[in-house]
Amino acid sequence: MTLITSAQRQKLLENGRAQRAAIDRQDQVLDFEPVVKLTTPDGNATWLLTELNPDIDVAFGLCGLGLAEPELGYVSLVELSTARGPLGLPLECDLHFVPTLTIAAYAELSREHRRIGT
Repeated sequence: MTLITSAQRQKLLENGRAQRAAIDRQDQVLDFEPVVKLTTPDGNATWLLTELNPDIDVAFGLCGLGLAEPELGYVSLVELSTARGPLGLPLECDLHFVPTLTIAAYAELSREHRRIGT
């Protein structure tokens, strides 16, 4: 099952390469707008992804499972592609999602509200 479009994957990889270059130069970490929003249609889980490691299918972003405060971290795209919600439905990519904030701003808001709001 394909969770993200090829255009989204390319943008995630581009951001991942830019982030790695910034880290290698010991620059400040880059604060991207999310590229992808994934949700469980039958639950409260949401993932806002900003970048993809160019070597492995591990993405970085804001992850909220609807159980506790959302966290910034890494998640496997392979694992997400097999994940299911409470009723057994697969994750969906919100193709109409248009980010209005950077990932740091979404993380700050999610700490205040204890959920990811878009």
